[in-house]
Amino acid sequence: MTPPRKLHIKSYGCQMNVYDAQRMVDTLAPEGFVETASAEDADLVILNTCHIREKASEKVYSELGRLRVAKDEAARGGRTMQIAVAGCVAQAEGEEIVRRAPVVDVVVGPQSYHHLPELLKRAAGEGRAIETEFPAADKFGFLAQPKPDAIRARGISAFVTVQEGCDKFCTFCVVPYTRGAEVSRPVTKIVDDVKRLADNGVRELTLIGQNVNAYHGDGPDGKTWPLGRLLEHLAKIPGIARLRYSTSHPRDVDDSLIAAHRDLGALMPFVHLPVQSGSDRILAAMNRKHTADDYLGVIDRFRAARQDIAFSSDFIVGFPGESEQDFLATLALVTQIGYAAAYSFKYSARPGTPAADMQETVSPAEMDQRLERLQELIDSQQSAFNKAAIGSTVDVLFERPARKEGQIVGRTAYLQPAHVMASPDIIGQILPVRIDSLERYSFLGELVTPRGAREPALSQATGA
Repeated sequence: MTPPRKLHIKSYGCQMNVYDAQRMVDTLAPEGFVETASAEDADLVILNTCHIREKASEKVYSELGRLRVAKDEAARGGRTMQIAVAGCVAQAEGEEIVRRAPVVDVVVGPQSYHHLPELLKRAAGEGRAIETEFPAADKFGFLAQPKPDAIRARGISAFVTVQEGCDKFCTFCVVPYTRGAEVSRPVTKIVDDVKRLADNGVRELTLIGQNVNAYHGDGPDGKTWPLGRLLEHLAKIPGIARLRYSTSHPRDVDDSLIAAHRDLGALMPFVHLPVQSGSDRILAAMNRKHTADDYLGVIDRFRAARQDIAFSSDFIVGFPGESEQDFLATLALVTQIGYAAAYSFKYSARPGTPAADMQETVSPAEMDQRLERLQELIDSQQSAFNKAAIGSTVDVLFERPARKEGQIVGRTAYLQPAHVMASPDIIGQILPVRIDSLERYSFLGELVTPRGAREPALSQATGA
């Protein structure tokens, strides 16, 4: 009997890459690969790369330098190690990767990783295999489905890709060039995936896409369905207790999505809605195609539909031409909205994007200073949001044992971690928790159970 081959995947960046890494594992499982946490004893190492942030490709080359040593060591021990670079850096740099790092056997873009088995065989025979084209066929039709034990091992929360690519062409962003044009998966294919997950214990689902609320998939009725209608349909699948989606664009928030937040109890009241800047001048330079007032209007529509809704966002400071006045407009927007969380970054030029050719007018020191001011404001808002929950009772979906013995950790509707002392039997249940205290970003609390009552069964806890 042939022993299993060991596979190690290191993913960088977004939720889509986490999902893609899982699908690579599923695709390679029929080839006899099993995951290992160590790159050094792996037969195949895949770097699943991201090209969004500064020096993303340099981090990949640095990692490849370390892997070259591991590959040489494996060869001295009579073992063959293959190395693959996948994802957006692979798509953007292609043959440049193997020129700079001959240790690489396979380079594969994010639209072609379903070809990994044949690419690995080709590399074994020819020395190298590169595929970075945008294929005409949808990769999802060729991917192996995860086995039930793999789904259960990944826990009660799962990602499902419903849309890929972006047509917005923000001047700072490489996604349209590395992921391609917007493509939405058919509703029936998504439903099949979700049912399979639900049948194997998944309770919380996050629909993902580079521009997820631009979803426009073919429905079973022959019509094009927007994201709101898809969410409404998925909320009816037995076992799925919570729904989320990420990442959204303000221009694609339609009435069906607003209605979904108003009407669906399973859809969590927490929306990640990147704005990037509060300055109309900078938003125009970014080609965001919305103003600060447009964004505020979208926020108002969400809040009118559901009063307990909260928001997170993305911000870029130091975009070419950003003045102090532009930056103050960003601070004003953040102050006006009040975020539960946000991600902020210094601008970094991505080769091939229009912004990379713009004249830099913000010094590194000024970027650092602005980022510090913005993050201080965001941190104060997040802290206030979290502290407001102390003393209240909130619903928590329990996920796994915590590090402290006897503790189980779950998440609130707003993705805040909450720890309680309880039996592992509560994993997969949504139960009320009284929040007693806050330690950094995590809650400590106690289960709220009526006197004399037993902990609710799964169906009681979720209404499933």
